[in-house]
Amino acid sequence: MKALVTGATGFVGSHLVEALVEAGMTVTALVRSPLKAARLQQLGVRRVAGDLDDHAALAEATREAEVVFHVAGLVSARNEAEFLHGNRDGVRHLLQAARQASGRPRFVLVSSMAAGGPASRGRPLTGPEPPQPVTAYGRSKLAGEDVVRAAALPWTIVRPPMVYGPGDTEVLKLFRVVRTGFAPLFGDGTQELTAVFGPDLAAGLLSVARSEATIGRTYYACHPEIVTSRALVHLVADALRSTGVSRLGRVRTVGLPGWLGRSLLAVTESAARLSGGTTILTRDKANEFFQPAWTGDPEPLFLDAGWRAAHDLRAGLAITARWYGDQGWL
Repeated sequence: MKALVTGATGFVGSHLVEALVEAGMTVTALVRSPLKAARLQQLGVRRVAGDLDDHAALAEATREAEVVFHVAGLVSARNEAEFLHGNRDGVRHLLQAARQASGRPRFVLVSSMAAGGPASRGRPLTGPEPPQPVTAYGRSKLAGEDVVRAAALPWTIVRPPMVYGPGDTEVLKLFRVVRTGFAPLFGDGTQELTAVFGPDLAAGLLSVARSEATIGRTYYACHPEIVTSRALVHLVADALRSTGVSRLGRVRTVGLPGWLGRSLLAVTESAARLSGGTTILTRDKANEFFQPAWTGDPEPLFLDAGWRAAHDLRAGLAITARWYGDQGWL
């Protein structure tokens, strides 16, 4: 099978490319920066330089694709219009190119749990619930999903929750905070969470593409384990200790009430704007941080594709901590 991967130099995309190559697939990657694509060359991946606004590059990248994995996406932006351009319009441009290519490729969209919105405590989402995104990012990911659902191609949408593992720079921030021995939490620490280890998610995406039963369906790809935000902090601390990355003692957690959390996020947002950059830590993000639960149920994905996440948080965080330590990131 011939596969196209967007976002192949990113965290999730790089794990996916490795899984596809290991499975014997011929892989093409759409890359914006050839400098970041050196690892892809080592893996024998065909690289097409360009982005989601480059119609010629998209036509070349999709030319022989039998399955398209759209992993690339915008996670921080200056406003909602910018989010929509990256996460909706980029999907539309890629789909247009895929439709015009020879054959009728499968289209697998890696979306986000943010598109579906929060869950209720004790009731993980399964996929068909009415979406209720609470941030501009979530609304833009949902808009991208809507474009896919209207497309004349066989499609599957996968909404991962928190993704972590070797190479990730977002959960790395949590590791660095926990290592100080003091971890502030948004809310009272009872928010429920599910997560997925990066290589497990890659295996899940491959399983989705191989199954006819997944066509036209939306899934949450995660491990079924549910933890609270406070428990996650202590699991990270355990991973740092057990791998010898840190001689961490007791970790103190302190809950931040809504007014204080939003005030702090306003500061980080303003600082990013003044420096000319963007950050995911914005006032809008507080609408996610103070929800009761962000949990998904992976059972439908097991039933339709036979996939289960191999690593629970304790196992996956230990591997991640060791990798961070080996790389000198901690």
